[in-house]
Amino acid sequence: MMLQNQSELVFVLQGLNDSASNRQLFFAFALTSYLLTIFVNVTLIVTVSLEKTLHEPIYIFLCNLCFNSLCGASSFYPKLLHDLLAASHIITYGGCLAQLCGIYCYVFCEFTSLTVMAYDRYLAICRPLQYRTLMTVQRVAQLLLLTWSFSLLETAVGVALTASLPLCRRHINKIFCTNWEVVKLSCSDTTLNNIYGFVLMFSHLAQIALILVSYTYLVRASLRLRSNRRKFVQTCLPHLATLLVFTGTLVFDTMYSRYGGGNALQALQNLLAAEFLVVPPLINPIIYGINLHQVRSQILHNFSTRPELQKPHP
Repeated sequence: MMLQNQSELVFVLQGLNDSASNRQLFFAFALTSYLLTIFVNVTLIVTVSLEKTLHEPIYIFLCNLCFNSLCGASSFYPKLLHDLLAASHIITYGGCLAQLCGIYCYVFCEFTSLTVMAYDRYLAICRPLQYRTLMTVQRVAQLLLLTWSFSLLETAVGVALTASLPLCRRHINKIFCTNWEVVKLSCSDTTLNNIYGFVLMFSHLAQIALILVSYTYLVRASLRLRSNRRKFVQTCLPHLATLLVFTGTLVFDTMYSRYGGGNALQALQNLLAAEFLVVPPLINPIIYGINLHQVRSQILHNFSTRPELQKPHP
């Protein structure tokens, strides 16, 4: 039976039904994780922004990655923290679509950002003499604009297709809204949504393929010169680790949502389902902050500097 007045529809999030006894513990863990995520990302963004020697393309793209991480985390944590303290776990139809927009824009922007960063590293290591000519301020601005425009367009089309579906049910077996969980509530044909999902999947698989191809050239270049080897270790290994962590967590969530089963161990399911929204935003700036010498040195300098006591003038 189709639900009427979808604009007034309220979804029931069932992911927290079995966590009543440990609600305070989960809240403390989630709040700590969210605050730590904000701290490490803002620290890196502010460090790069204030230090003129870090106003280079790789650091600008890194700031964009951190900003996107903040957007993704903020699409997930506030609602979760509210639900952990609330007696009922519901979300309005409009709120669910808004959460879909935030989460999927974060996912698409992450993939595109990592592709752009791989292109930047390819130019820096494989074509160093032309790097300054090719990676100009205008080119950096164009790549950032392309990253966000492409991500927002993908998100808008996907959410519009989901919003057009008539719904027959309103119970979501997760702690947050995902596109597939909402599509499963529909009582009409979802072929178009599935086709678009496969188009997105192949699009981002193509991005991953481009990154891996660029790394083939990067590895070859790093084996020839020691200076290239140093650049590869400092900037490319963190990038590769970020890509693997994000892709692995996202693929797991996608496959589990579609093919996983049962309601057993709901707390573990929640943790694994939210992994792509928790782990990458937290560890990305840490990975880069540790491996990039210039960023690490500047952060340590900022935290170790103490304001000197001014002597009174005679």
